[in-house]
Amino acid sequence: MNISIIGTGHVGLVTGACFAEIGNQVICVDNDEEKIGTLKKGKMPIYEPHLEELVKRNVDEGRLFFSTLIEEGVSKSGVIFIAVGTPPKENGEADLSSVEKVCSQIARNMKDYKLVVEKSTVPVQTGQWIKRLFNLHDSHQDFDIASNPEFLREGSTIFMGSDKE
Repeated sequence: MNISIIGTGHVGLVTGACFAEIGNQVICVDNDEEKIGTLKKGKMPIYEPHLEELVKRNVDEGRLFFSTLIEEGVSKSGVIFIAVGTPPKENGEADLSSVEKVCSQIARNMKDYKLVVEKSTVPVQTGQWIKRLFNLHDSHQDFDIASNPEFLREGSTIFMGSDKE
């Protein structure tokens, strides 16, 4: 399966590496050029046990790639995970501006069916809000929205068994 992960923070990077490990072609996209440059050099911007070796193995085996171009991620995948930050606003609500921006970019670049999965920490019913955002762009492309919330604890986010433990 061809998957793109938009956002290479803790959730996005680990998700992308794990999906690549089970045989998927994964492109991780982030607008932070420095972070993508660091990842392309084989350095990890975060610490997670076994993540560096997981990323290296999958990059070396041609299953994991990094890019700053969201259009590349959209065009090369059938499934797109949105894993961007949603920091709290002053009133405590999640700031969904990054999710909104990414949705607009995905919708503008869709040329065929996509399954869009929101993985960011978002309020209930955000999937319906995302669907409305996509419909505003009137791309005439079929899409579905799914929710795959993260319930991760840093230091144990690799969601597959390790033979090293």
